[in-house]
Amino acid sequence: MTVKVEKLKVNYKTLEEFKKFREYGVQELSMMEDLESNIIENNSESPFYGIYFGDTLIARMSLYERDSRYDQYFDPPQNYLELWKLEVLPAYQKKGYGRVLVDFAKSFNMAIKTNPRIQSHGFWEQMGFEKATYDMDRDLGQNPLIWLPEGVSEQKN
Repeated sequence: MTVKVEKLKVNYKTLEEFKKFREYGVQELSMMEDLESNIIENNSESPFYGIYFGDTLIARMSLYERDSRYDQYFDPPQNYLELWKLEVLPAYQKKGYGRVLVDFAKSFNMAIKTNPRIQSHGFWEQMGFEKATYDMDRDLGQNPLIWLPEGVSEQKN
């Protein structure tokens, strides 16, 4: 079986698909506001990616490219990806779909930062992410994890 990660269209069909996810409505993970604010037309630039099984969206994430001017995590400072809101529908969990999404993000060969959900640290560690050195001013109560491509290290403050 070949699994394909697709850029999701910014439209009302995708909005309806998002309502099927367990975390729908949870403020931290809901992509609804992001999606609604981006709905202009089908071909809008979308930060959303997903995996379909037949016609059903079964896994999703958002990837935002951050400019090096705002990089407080990586050395040398560089554009990096912020991976948000990765989720796989319960019936499709533990089948490798989350790994496929993370591997897709890594394929850009850019440093990645994420803020994992509670009790998901084990998954992220398996994906090669590590805890960023906590900085109270920068992290504001979050516990970011980072992935470092070759030639990149963590920025030391």
